[in-house]
Amino acid sequence: MRIASWNINSITARLPRLTQWLESAQPDVVCLQELKVSADAFPGDELRALGYESVVSAGGRWNGVAVLSRVGMEDQAVALPGVPEFDGIIEARAAAATCGGVRVWSVYVPNGREVGHPHYEYKLQWLAALRDTVGEWASGPLPFAVLGDFNIAPTDEDVWDISAFDGATHVTAREREKLAELEAAGTKELHPRALKYDVAFTYWDYRQLGFPKNRGMRIDLAYGNEPFMAAVKDSYVDREARKGKGASDHAPVVIDLEV
Repeated sequence: MRIASWNINSITARLPRLTQWLESAQPDVVCLQELKVSADAFPGDELRALGYESVVSAGGRWNGVAVLSRVGMEDQAVALPGVPEFDGIIEARAAAATCGGVRVWSVYVPNGREVGHPHYEYKLQWLAALRDTVGEWASGPLPFAVLGDFNIAPTDEDVWDISAFDGATHVTAREREKLAELEAAGTKELHPRALKYDVAFTYWDYRQLGFPKNRGMRIDLAYGNEPFMAAVKDSYVDREARKGKGASDHAPVVIDLEV
């Protein structure tokens, strides 16, 4: 089974690239983030024509996640239990399904904006709710994984220049502590192969030639329980999908399982 996670950065703008990639990479399950579309406008018919069922959590212009599957889809969920509101809204940031015997959550963790901003505290609270869900599922018999854009670089080596992030979000100790809590709850982080460079960056800013200069970050992550990790045969960042006109600013993380 091939599972992938990709912050698509607008499924409407990126649909031709997504469908081309689905046809070439042939993933069985795909976790998408940052759909930037309403549920009614999600291109379910186009994806169904390629053989993919979808579970979607989408709220319009911002956020939005989905799970696509061509190996069946059971026990769908479109919200993470216990997540806090922000500005009175439960944002569309999590969706789940059991696909071909593997339980997956697609998550788009809040950005945090600035240290000390209410959105930063919201991010930490959101991650605490994710930890609780991980704790409920990780000890079960099914292979289980949480995949998505975590908006956190796990270590200083996971950004192109740590000095450029002094005082910024994505690299703070409190954020990284929340990642450690996911591992304490029964998962491990999967480190994909870098196909060209030493570090498997997954995000490069559109500005200042971030991608050509490889000024990236590794913020698209996967956490799996013991049955999931035991089934992993290979994993890598598909850097080729970041190239060319009209690309997302993120690349897919691809995981091959023996299940």
